[in-house]
Amino acid sequence: MNRFDPRGKANRALLVGVGEYDHVDPPHGVPGPLPAVAHNLTGLQEALRGGRVFGADRITALASPDLGTFHNALREAAHDAEGLLLVYFAGHAAVPSAAEPLFLQLRGAEIYRGEASVFPGAETFDTVLGMLAASRAERIVVILDCCYAGNASHVWEQWEPFEDRRRVLLLMSVQPNHRIDAGDDTTPTPFTAELVRLLGRDGEVGFARLAADVRARMEALDLRTLRDRPWRPFSRMEAEADVLLSARGAPAQPPGTRPTLPITLRPGAPASSTDTPGPSDDQSRLPPARRPPLPHRVRTALAAPLAALRARTRRGLDRFRRLSRPARAGVVLALALAVLGAGSVGVAALLRGSASCAPPLELRVLTDPDLEPTVTALTDAYLTSDADTDGHGCRRSGITVYSAGAADAVTALRRQTEDWREPHDEDLNPQRDVGPQPDVWIPATPADVDRVKQGQDPAAVAHLVPAGGPLAYSPVVLTVPDSVPGAGPRTGRPLSAMLDAMTARTADLRVRRPDPEYADAALLATTGLYGTGTAQAADPGRAERLVAQAGPPSRTAADLLCALPEDPSADAATAALVPEFLLRTGVGCDRTTRERRTARYPDDVPAVEPTFVRVRWDHGDRDGAARDEAAKAFRTWLAGPGGRAVFARDGFRDARHRALLDGGNAADGMLRAPSPHTEHAASGAMDRALERYRGANGPGRVLYLLDDSGSMGGLWDGPSGGPGLLRQSLGGLGSGDEFGVWTVSGLGERPYATLLRYGHHTRKEAERAVGRARVRDAEADPHAALAAALDEMHRRGTDDNRPELIVFITDDEDDGRLTGAALDDVLHRARAAKGRVPVTMVSLVSGGCDRGRPDAAISAASGGRCLDADDDLGTGLADEVARTGTGED
Repeated sequence: MNRFDPRGKANRALLVGVGEYDHVDPPHGVPGPLPAVAHNLTGLQEALRGGRVFGADRITALASPDLGTFHNALREAAHDAEGLLLVYFAGHAAVPSAAEPLFLQLRGAEIYRGEASVFPGAETFDTVLGMLAASRAERIVVILDCCYAGNASHVWEQWEPFEDRRRVLLLMSVQPNHRIDAGDDTTPTPFTAELVRLLGRDGEVGFARLAADVRARMEALDLRTLRDRPWRPFSRMEAEADVLLSARGAPAQPPGTRPTLPITLRPGAPASSTDTPGPSDDQSRLPPARRPPLPHRVRTALAAPLAALRARTRRGLDRFRRLSRPARAGVVLALALAVLGAGSVGVAALLRGSASCAPPLELRVLTDPDLEPTVTALTDAYLTSDADTDGHGCRRSGITVYSAGAADAVTALRRQTEDWREPHDEDLNPQRDVGPQPDVWIPATPADVDRVKQGQDPAAVAHLVPAGGPLAYSPVVLTVPDSVPGAGPRTGRPLSAMLDAMTARTADLRVRRPDPEYADAALLATTGLYGTGTAQAADPGRAERLVAQAGPPSRTAADLLCALPEDPSADAATAALVPEFLLRTGVGCDRTTRERRTARYPDDVPAVEPTFVRVRWDHGDRDGAARDEAAKAFRTWLAGPGGRAVFARDGFRDARHRALLDGGNAADGMLRAPSPHTEHAASGAMDRALERYRGANGPGRVLYLLDDSGSMGGLWDGPSGGPGLLRQSLGGLGSGDEFGVWTVSGLGERPYATLLRYGHHTRKEAERAVGRARVRDAEADPHAALAAALDEMHRRGTDDNRPELIVFITDDEDDGRLTGAALDDVLHRARAAKGRVPVTMVSLVSGGCDRGRPDAAISAASGGRCLDADDDLGTGLADEVARTGTGED
């Protein structure tokens, strides 16, 4: 792997939690104390101590320091670190206004608002980074758990020289310009609670994977910021800068001992993160932080203690199982004596007397995103079973489960194995895009193995060895709300016939399918959606129009089912193509009540059939035999009673007989014996369906409008500036697509200029052209530019159905020219092109897409999407362009 491993080097961790403040009264005090931060420091220190990267004396936890104490600790940590330097901050933070410096507020912080806001007793994030840059550390990781944490990304992106930025990795608890709730005072803050849980996992935890997983966990908990927007952690790192943060395995000390934690708490008591007033907040003290609605509050309050309880229980069981039989008997005896009042021997003493276990070998298991929850449940059950325990009571193996887009995984194993083992450039890095080199791959269908083998590079350094047939079976079904009138039998017909019958009876019926590039179940559904010998087979664009929607498709089937209830009327009139097992397993969005759905079983849609594949790597044979043995033991257990029980609980069927595994009754909406499609998926059919999906409507057309007026000066440079966002999105365009770039500034007859003429271009040509763009000393007329762009795209798309898109990147400074009759004119043109020329409005400021703003109205009128600084602009814009273009060749 190319990830930096700091073990054995001089590493330092500085954990700063500011929960107590000297000034909390109005008009200049901070919003109040943060008791939760104390739990942050305790939990994070314990997680790092057990990770075998930081020595016990190399972690400093600093509680509620003043500015001078903070500076001294920062200098000391920066001076001592040579390998990895980790700095964590939790507490209040403030920004003078959007996109301005982030101030971390220490114990003596005050707030003075005015024309030039000042924050005595606070430190700017710029200064913190400058002090850290003086360190000799090879990698520097900064973690911020505070309001406005995402604003730190602007500093990182514009930091020069590049070498300093390359070694600094930044993890922020929330997106820019958002305030967050600290949660319950008796538990860690929501973000740090998840951070501690993930760092406490067995196996190796690197920064890139930690950042992705903590974001996924926060999204799964459905937490909201104080502006009632989804709470999304942010991260920034350069390619190939990943670093190992934890390598937790069996403890080196005797299994029963629990290390004491001499937490180094200096003045005061630690804290967690809420907020300080933002640019538009009242300048006096804020009222108590608004709590999320009850379901969110309950989930937030319970998430951390339940996770901690599960972790402690699992660690205790693991330690118990690693003991020899006599030692286990001694523990049981001690517990019995304790219950009887004679427990003077003590369980801990008996455990300390047992033999220690070496860290178990760690298997990396890559799986399909739809399967990840089930594979994780299987792994948890296996690791606590006798099958993973050797004759001395020690665990044989640890297992790390992760998922990645199915198409990305197939492509990486086909043609990028050398880059996976050792990435050579920024654009091609499977370690970043997929994850670490897997020891085991569990795709959703055996056809994926054939897809890799039939197209694999002869020089590939990864070799696939399937182990037996599929482990389980779950048909891909069309789930239909019970409120939709019946339309014929539930089995025995192709998908196209089912859809035709239902749309004939229900004119406003909608059909949704997840992203075929991300999860195999969606791609299998697409093979049926396109059909064979039907109009859809000849014209996949017609099928895609049936499942078309505003915004990007849901990545997984569970995400899709969670997204539907947001609009109750749409939920009641929307059918979904998903794996059948979700009708038993359910999905994690119980905050809403979904329509009851009944499954229909198309006879031309292949099923999900998870398959176990051992992946061997050239020059990876140092412990190859041990990994083969561990993988074989895991596969044997999966196919046996233990694995079958977990598959049954999650709603899967027997791989050979198609019967429900538990032999019980079918879940609500399922058929016990539907006689679904019996043929396996075909690799060629899946590749053809994916190719047709990517070019379903032919090459696309995209017209970019880039605001280059004078007000864009502060939002121009770096990856999150206007040109940077445009360049990031170019990967979604291929050689067959046509696109152009206009710069928008100037009034009167010339409201825009052509930066890149409309036509076919390579990515390098486009990047060079965009790199030449400069901010002009002029105002912009967004009305005139948008009207001209809509007219231009209407003229080009008159005679065909190719997908089209207009992208307008702006700071909204000139929105005064998008009001009244001017706005009405743009909205009229946008509605006339709705469904054919969507407009994606990209606002570089916070709140640009709020209800009532011109950007939100224009995107809605055109059937497009609105993105602002509260979103992940780079990812969001790239998704929109990728849906229009055919992608890089």
